Amino acid sequence: MLKSIDPLLNADVLHALASMGHGNDLILCDTNFPADAVARQTTYGKLLRIDADAARATRAILSLFPLDTFVDVPAMRMEMVGAPNEIPPVQQEVQKEIDRAEGKPFPLGSIERFAFYEQAKKSYCVVQSRERRFYGCFLFKMGVIDPNAKLPGA
Repeated sequence: MLKSIDPLLNADVLHALASMGHGNDLILCDTNFPADAVARQTTYGKLLRIDADAARATRAILSLFPLDTFVDVPAMRMEMVGAPNEIPPVQQEVQKEIDRAEGKPFPLGSIERFAFYEQAKKSYCVVQSRERRFYGCFLFKMGVIDPNAKLPGA
């Protein structure tokens, strides 16, 4: 266990996060997503896991992961089939974690289900949570950390 690092972030997830760069996409998905098959097509090439629901996994990831401020929509949710504007509870919970991490309202964008699958294949990595509710799938685009930002321990 390491100081100041969320214990849900296992060594494999930490390695992937540390290896990512500005503009890389991370997919956080639920247990119904074809995670292993999609993960094999990503840059990282293997499936990563966090043993928590989607909201708690989001909190862990965003504790280290800067969202991209150079794009209009750096965080996206998979749209519900037949109800693209409906936001189910799992997505509302993840939205709260994004707002918490950013310290302000930071609205999720949305992407149609099959377009999400295609974008996921082009991502850097796929992290599967233990979320069992439908539509617990999200895309996070990595940003940068300001070189003048105060870092812990610095």
